[in-house]
Amino acid sequence: MSLTVRFLGTSASRPTVERNVSSIAIVREGETLMFDCGEGTQRQMMRYGISFALSRIFFTHMHADHMLGVIGLCRTLALGGRIEPMHLFGPPGSDDLLHRAIRLGTDKQPFPIEVTEIKPGDVIEHEQYTLATFPVDHAGKSAMGYALVERERLGRFDPSAARAMGIPEGPMWGALHRGKPVTLPDGRVATAESLVGPSRPGRRVVLTGDSRPCEATIAAAGNADLLVHEATFSDEEAPRALETGHSTAREAAEVAAKAGVKRLLLTHFSARYTRDATELEKEARAVFAETYIARDGMELDVPFTDGD
Repeated sequence: MSLTVRFLGTSASRPTVERNVSSIAIVREGETLMFDCGEGTQRQMMRYGISFALSRIFFTHMHADHMLGVIGLCRTLALGGRIEPMHLFGPPGSDDLLHRAIRLGTDKQPFPIEVTEIKPGDVIEHEQYTLATFPVDHAGKSAMGYALVERERLGRFDPSAARAMGIPEGPMWGALHRGKPVTLPDGRVATAESLVGPSRPGRRVVLTGDSRPCEATIAAAGNADLLVHEATFSDEEAPRALETGHSTAREAAEVAAKAGVKRLLLTHFSARYTRDATELEKEARAVFAETYIARDGMELDVPFTDGD
C-alpha cells in the first residue's frame, strides 16, 4: 500500500532559482492530497508528475506564499476542461479570501469550488485514514498543522495454520482474516483467534506548515513515521526566527527528538541558504540524526514499520 510525499516547493516567502514556494503533495494509493499551494504550483505539478486529478487542497494558513498558487492552478484546470469539484480546506477566515482570489481574472468558474473552514482540533474522516489538525505557533496568525494517520490494519493471517486445520483456501480465509467465524464442510466452526495475529498500526505523517517549535506539534507527531517541519533559519538567526514566528533547524530537530519520530524532513528555507542547505542539515543532525533536507521534486516513500 503506497504512501509517498512529494515536495513541490521548499522555499520560504519567495521563490529562488532552485526552489519554489510552499506546496507538498501526499499520494496514498493513487489519491493525491495537497497541502498549501504557493504561486507556480501547477507548473511544479507538471514538472514532477503530480496528477491534476486531485480534488482536495488543505491550507496551513493564508499567507501569500502558501495560497496564491491556487489561482493559477484553478485556471489551468479550467482551461483543461475540468468539471469535477475542487474542495479547499483552510483556517477560519479562508472562505471569503479563497473565493475572492479564485475569481481574479475570470468571468466564469466552470467547475464547482467548495471551501470548508476548519480549526485546530478538527478531524476529517476517511474510510482508511483520518486527517487531524493541530494548532501551531506562527506569530499569532491563524495557522495549523496536519497529521495524516492511517487506521489500524488487520493482523497477519497464518495460511499454514489454516491449511493444517483443513480450511479451504478462498472466501473462508478472507472472512477469518476479517475476524468472522466460518463453518467448515464437516460442521466444525473455525474462528480467527488462532489464525490472525494482533492488529498492526498504520502510518503517521505530520506536517507543520509555518511554526515555531510547540508542544502541540510534539503531541501530534508522537512516534510518527515522518515529520515535515519548517526550518526557515539557522541558529545564527534565532532572534529573527522568534520575531517572525518560524523555527531554526536545531529547534525543528529538538521537536523531532521529543516526539520520537522516525524521520525528520526540513523544508521552508530562507533564500539566504544554499540549494542543499548543508549548514541547516548539519545543525539539525547534531540533535536528531535522522534529519534530511527537502528539495523541490524530492519524493519520499513512507514504509510500514513492520515492512509489510
